[in-house]
Amino acid sequence: MSSDPTSVDPKSPDPKPVDPKVAAAIAAAEAAGPQGASSVRVDSWIWSVRLVKTRSMGATACRGGHVRVNGERVKPAHGVRVGDEVRLRHEGRERVVVVTRLIRKRVGPPVATQCYIDNSPPPPPREAVAPAGVRDRGAGRPTKRDRREMERLRGVTGPGSVSGPGPVPGKGFGNAPGKPRP
Repeated sequence: MSSDPTSVDPKSPDPKPVDPKVAAAIAAAEAAGPQGASSVRVDSWIWSVRLVKTRSMGATACRGGHVRVNGERVKPAHGVRVGDEVRLRHEGRERVVVVTRLIRKRVGPPVATQCYIDNSPPPPPREAVAPAGVRDRGAGRPTKRDRREMERLRGVTGPGSVSGPGPVPGKGFGNAPGKPRP
């Protein structure tokens, strides 16, 4: 590789510019990868390319049926090869990636993205609405009006709330049985 940051990786199926530092890290990860083997454990691979936080989370996802390789549910020890399509359902989102490099060692995010082609659907948009009932820090204790507004936003109804049924006659809010009023 040349030291030009716009150089292209010849091994990659879709030529992208590669930074020299990233190229060096990719070479180190491939050197630490499978020696002469044409496959890597799926749980190890999805961990090493940072699709899951820990290898045990990858293994758990495989056991739970959340990982598919080429459309089939797989066990954690299943081998992935270059060109395989890996589908992972994780944290409410489905990731669809095509394997371009086999690595076993966990690498940094810029290197990890060079090891797969991401065909995932875009993530769902975040809610633009402010969370209900959140107050500014240092605003002090909420007033009764503020508290009722927070309860209304949360959908909480309780005794004495405007939208709730209120106290039931003969139940609660009075003196405990057997105790006289002062």
